[in-house]
Amino acid sequence: MNPRNGYDIEDMAIGMSAETTKTITDADIVLFAGVSTDFNAVHMDEEYARTTPFGGRIAHGMLSASLLSAVLGNQLPGPGVVYLSQSLRFRAPVRIGDTVHARVTVKEVVTEKCRVVLDTVCTVLDKVVIDGEAMVMTTSRRKREEAAK
Repeated sequence: MNPRNGYDIEDMAIGMSAETTKTITDADIVLFAGVSTDFNAVHMDEEYARTTPFGGRIAHGMLSASLLSAVLGNQLPGPGVVYLSQSLRFRAPVRIGDTVHARVTVKEVVTEKCRVVLDTVCTVLDKVVIDGEAMVMTTSRRKREEAAK
């Protein structure tokens, strides 16, 4: 891995994976609401949230999903990656105090287009809370070398 460019397309292989872990706090939810402007009461108001099928406050689904972006941007493929698409299925709620494990696994490598398709999943205590698929564009060592000539 190149620390400035992450993994180049020439280094990518089916089955490669990486993950990150984060415990969700009240502060994370409040800060995410501020950034996203999503102040839905199910995230912000415990009294209201107790009246919902969730029985209490839950984290924004996109807060947990953003951990997938962190894995892609920081680890695999890493710096230099450009997100092209992401499908998400929200399977279960994430609550304050839950530790979310976000994992990406290379499913397909399209070398000529510098594209990588990855399975994406977030779990809490081995329960899938989000799953989906991402497509990213990554860097190319060959293209950098050609451009340098």
